[in-house]
Amino acid sequence: MFDKVLIANRGEIAVRIIRACRELGLQTVAVFSEADRNALHVRLADEAYLIGPSPSRESYLQMERILDVARKTKASAIHPGYGFLAERSDFAQACEDSGITFIGPRPSAISAMGDKATARATVIAAGVPVVPGTEDVGNLTNEKLLAAARKIGFPLLIKATAGGGGKGMREVRNIDEMPHLLESARSEALAAFGNGDVYLEKLVEGARHIEFQIMADMEGNTVHLGERECSLQRRHQKLLEEAPSPFIDDDEEFRQRMGEVAVKAAKAVNYLNAGTIEFLVDKDKNFYFLEMNTRLQVEHPITEEVTGIDIVTEQLRIARGRQLSVRQEDVKMQGWAIECRINAEDAHNNFLPSTGYISHHVLPTGPGVRVDTGVFGGFQITPYYDSLVSKLVVKGESRAQAILRMRRALEEYRIVGVKTNIPFHQSILEQARFIAGKFDTRFVEERFSLEEAEGGKETHPEIAAIFATLVAHEQAERSAHIISRGKRDTSNWKWVSRWERMNR
Repeated sequence: MFDKVLIANRGEIAVRIIRACRELGLQTVAVFSEADRNALHVRLADEAYLIGPSPSRESYLQMERILDVARKTKASAIHPGYGFLAERSDFAQACEDSGITFIGPRPSAISAMGDKATARATVIAAGVPVVPGTEDVGNLTNEKLLAAARKIGFPLLIKATAGGGGKGMREVRNIDEMPHLLESARSEALAAFGNGDVYLEKLVEGARHIEFQIMADMEGNTVHLGERECSLQRRHQKLLEEAPSPFIDDDEEFRQRMGEVAVKAAKAVNYLNAGTIEFLVDKDKNFYFLEMNTRLQVEHPITEEVTGIDIVTEQLRIARGRQLSVRQEDVKMQGWAIECRINAEDAHNNFLPSTGYISHHVLPTGPGVRVDTGVFGGFQITPYYDSLVSKLVVKGESRAQAILRMRRALEEYRIVGVKTNIPFHQSILEQARFIAGKFDTRFVEERFSLEEAEGGKETHPEIAAIFATLVAHEQAERSAHIISRGKRDTSNWKWVSRWERMNR
């Protein structure tokens, strides 16, 4: 049992975890880099400690520094959030060796599912369907991979055995281009994960990316919380997610079949706490295990919205030795939720990252709107971390209502100082194929153009600059305006009251 939690992360997920801890009466400890001295998670935590310079490799990836802060503050549990150290089995093991509760899966499960080749072998042994590909585990030579490619058939994917996010991944259309792409994939994987091993997987064309949220307690109870549709991606990075999936929608039998396979995959590694099983699903509803994320997902809020289950609170309860608060038959998906990832990037310039100070930040509100964020007016977006500014989540009684609500929320959202991908999301939500639910993982890259979607709308940057100048001038004048004390000894309201009493 623990009563103080160190959050080994930053940004919106650190804020999210702090709030869950506060609701459970747990004290919180934040860690921060030089760039995050004034961050929101630092302000909200009960205690906060500097752990290094701005680059993540010198701060948020420094395991020993984080463990030292935990010992110093007597924090008996660490929540890693997502990214950074969340899927590092050596960090989970170091926590365990230090007598600190790691709020996540066991080191053995992270290790087994963190290496994609090992994960494939593990789930195959458990009877889980996988995409055809190389079955060997370990360092396959280029010669062996070239020979295997001829058997698997083209097109196929070269994938890094470690890590994710599209790093070390290459699409191969023929044998002639494969040697060059192998070297390219190995180099990128080595730079990103310190491991240049790769494997091959058949490319499932026209596929959808659908994932299932898993929860498991210490007594072996494992449930799934339904699916999330994650097919809208760019360079293998998710942009917009929804729950449930429009491809499954009211096909409850198919949903339960996929869910049962997801639970089977989790049990194959004796899984504990929150995790996600990701599938590729073809147009005929054949589904294949893709990978398991042994952590809390960025898109977990949409599952919370449609199931009513607080996943972060469940994580904390499980880590404290409690049973799951729900059984499988209790899990019901009601309504529809959509999440747009609001990133600081220029949607009109190849999505290049945008940095600078956020001078104006107005969040959308109203029925069914939720914003998870770690920024505020005056906050600086730096080049040291990912570009995620916030997660805009809406819920509606139906998918149609959720889409309309998201359009309204995006229209209300105001961020000044950095460029964002809000225009991209607004355009996607207007697309007929999106509204009809007819899209796959290649839709954004191959069948969508922001310029075409906006229909060549005429822009007037000079007029916008003039308006911005006028607004800034008005705000400056207002702040400098001094109201002098009235000549009378009291307010006009009191003078009127006196006059009324005298004339009654």
